[in-house]
Amino acid sequence: MIDFVKIAKDAKDASLKIADLSTELKNTALLKIADEIELNKEEIFEANKTDLEAAKSLVESGELTKSTFNRLKLDENKMRDMIQGIRDIAKLEDPVNKKLLVRELDSDLTLYKVSCPIGVLGIIFEARPDVIAQISSLAIKSANAVILKGGKESINTNKKILSIINSALEKIEGFPKNVIQQVFTRDDVAEMLKCDKYINLIIPRGGNKLVKFIKENTKIPVLGHADGICHIFVDESADLDMAIKVVTDAKTQYPSACNSVETLLIHEKFPKIDNLLATLQLSEIQLIDKPESWSHEYGDKILSFKTLKNVDEAIEHINTFGSGHTDSIITKNIENAEKFMNKVDSAGVYFNASTRFADGFRYGFGAEVGISTNKTHARGPVGLEGLTIYKYKLVGNGNIVKDYVDGTKHFNHKDLKNA
Repeated sequence: MIDFVKIAKDAKDASLKIADLSTELKNTALLKIADEIELNKEEIFEANKTDLEAAKSLVESGELTKSTFNRLKLDENKMRDMIQGIRDIAKLEDPVNKKLLVRELDSDLTLYKVSCPIGVLGIIFEARPDVIAQISSLAIKSANAVILKGGKESINTNKKILSIINSALEKIEGFPKNVIQQVFTRDDVAEMLKCDKYINLIIPRGGNKLVKFIKENTKIPVLGHADGICHIFVDESADLDMAIKVVTDAKTQYPSACNSVETLLIHEKFPKIDNLLATLQLSEIQLIDKPESWSHEYGDKILSFKTLKNVDEAIEHINTFGSGHTDSIITKNIENAEKFMNKVDSAGVYFNASTRFADGFRYGFGAEVGISTNKTHARGPVGLEGLTIYKYKLVGNGNIVKDYVDGTKHFNHKDLKNA
């Protein structure tokens, strides 16, 4: 049986060591990981094939959804993106030790606000095995330690990928041990949620049930989203061809993704409603005009739709039934677009673009640890910046508070640029 507390302690120790690593060493480690994964990708495919075979029976028995099965499959395209994502992270600016503020409190007393790692991350995710490489790479670049818990349906793929990652890290002189660790059981999750002494942030990547359970059973801060109830509003002035193209992409490009559109809202005076709906059906999209719930995530080529009087009704509907993930407006009316983007309370609000752009890789973050609908710390696709916090450094010359209370000395509070 795994001693989870030891794993958590080891992760804490590793987080303190990696926090001081140079950018060069971290980048060297990332490039080595990318090379080793590319070199051993056939072994990963074989492990994934084993998981897929086992998962087929789970789909047949109803224990695993079709959308989860689709996320489990690791093909050449996902492998290519996974490897490129690691190399892209190596090219990104180091998010650690950035001066966010430099303020002269007095002529010999300077305050620095500096970015720093969060510490130890606990990542709980379902299916998608490429998540391991993404999160491990982001953790290394942002100088965090991480404990990963993947779904049982991808256990062979997860083990193989992490084995390759840690084998690569062992070849990098000066890289600390236990930065990337993995656990496998529900009991491990239960123990992870108790470890607030060692783990600083939990990031769940999965369905509503998983996220809700985690939030209700831990004192550790949780970053993530429960649902991906994304909307597209087709305004009265929208171009028909653009609306068809954007909605089709948002629903069919990857239906099981959390940024896939689930509800289509249409202005009642949009002149070609029938043309729009008919064309969507030709793309094998099943349309539902009276769903049991407007807050349902289908994860399939199913799209609920509704006609509305104006943009204000669309905003009200989204803020009432949405999940704060990503929502888009298709329109030629700039005023309506600005109103929509200002008033829709979501992590991502788009104008004439597919909701599928809500992704760390597409945002240029290299990859992401997940998408957050939180309103504290990080929101939207969470990349390197979202895996750092900050500390204050004060540099003085024997300064004491008494001098300032007595009026012997006085604060300048002067912000310094380029310091």
